[in-house]
Amino acid sequence: MHTVQLIDVATGWSERVAVLGRSYLVMRDAFEHIIHRLPFAIVEIHPDNGSEFFNQHMMRFWVERIHGLLLSRSRPFQKNDNRFVEQKNDTLVRAYLGRERLDSVAQVRAVNALYEDMWVYYNFFQPVMRLKEKIVVRDAQDNTTMRRRFDQARTPFDRLCAAKVLSPPQQEHLIRWRDQVNPRRLRQSIYEQRDRIFRIPGAIPGCVEDVYATLLTPIPA
Repeated sequence: MHTVQLIDVATGWSERVAVLGRSYLVMRDAFEHIIHRLPFAIVEIHPDNGSEFFNQHMMRFWVERIHGLLLSRSRPFQKNDNRFVEQKNDTLVRAYLGRERLDSVAQVRAVNALYEDMWVYYNFFQPVMRLKEKIVVRDAQDNTTMRRRFDQARTPFDRLCAAKVLSPPQQEHLIRWRDQVNPRRLRQSIYEQRDRIFRIPGAIPGCVEDVYATLLTPIPA
């Protein structure tokens, strides 16, 4: 199992999808799920240099799926070049799942159920701070230190509303929907689902797992 994760640089909005393997079939499914759910348009994507992102099939997918999309890439041979995703890989993936091997259809589906609840909790209820500026300070001995100043902590959804990219009906709908959610119960559900994942058996050696059973969106006819 792998996690496809997208982070919006401007707001901190995050999306995660668990996939079994890294084939074009599951990568397309993950991106289709994310695109369908995102409340704002994608302008540019900046993945790392993995072949699961940069291949002829995915290039064709993006050209056909989103007109005018900008596609950039990380620097060659820089493993952790995408700092926004790397930070969330630590706090929103490894902090919950550790480094255990998950490799069965049942585990992937359970992780995606967990990610659904995390999508709500971390986008609508968990405040994040954004770096405003870095200041170099020199002392009397001419030693320098770096001071970082952050803005006021706000949830990604609040930042999205402040960016004024949502239509008034869309924003009102999401606010009403958010106000009906109990964040404390949601947090408890996240912990319960995480614990349940590690009680699900992994794949049996020699037995084939059906990748199609993990897909979240219908396969185009």
